[in-house]
Amino acid sequence: MEKFSELIAKRRSMRKFTSEPLTADEVQLLLRSALISPTSKHTNGWQFIAVDDREILDKLADCKSNGATFLKEAPFAVVVLGDTEVTDAWIEDCAIAAIMMQLQAEDLGLGSCWAHFRNRFTADGTPSRDAICELLSVPAPYEPLCVIAFGHKGMERKLFDEDRLQWEKVHINSFDNSRE
Repeated sequence: MEKFSELIAKRRSMRKFTSEPLTADEVQLLLRSALISPTSKHTNGWQFIAVDDREILDKLADCKSNGATFLKEAPFAVVVLGDTEVTDAWIEDCAIAAIMMQLQAEDLGLGSCWAHFRNRFTADGTPSRDAICELLSVPAPYEPLCVIAFGHKGMERKLFDEDRLQWEKVHINSFDNSRE
């Protein structure tokens, strides 16, 4: 592993993938990173559906009216679900697990991209939640937060431009920086 500061600067959303499948070891490491992610009060109020079936990936992309078409190119994805009965912090816990998988992907030299599905809709106005739950036989009380696409990078992305950091959004000891 490289330095963490380099890893996070290098991780960029990847919406283009090659057709090369992930290895079983890569898939296991991605899922392991989600399973060891921290959760509120160690509730582990998440579930994960690993998807490598081309037909299901195509249908997942249609569970949102826009912003998820890259799932049609991805060879692998993970649907991140929260258990609303186990913890009220399911959104945060799922988001942490999702970014842990994305950082693991970057460490492996893979690309990834988050597709947000909570409170979104299909092209015909069906809640994305309903479409995903029907497609993947997800029972209540699980709520889909996102689907993370993974694959071998199909394009080059520049490192994050450090000159674009918005240091003015950092406040010390108070939101009112004039009090310093």
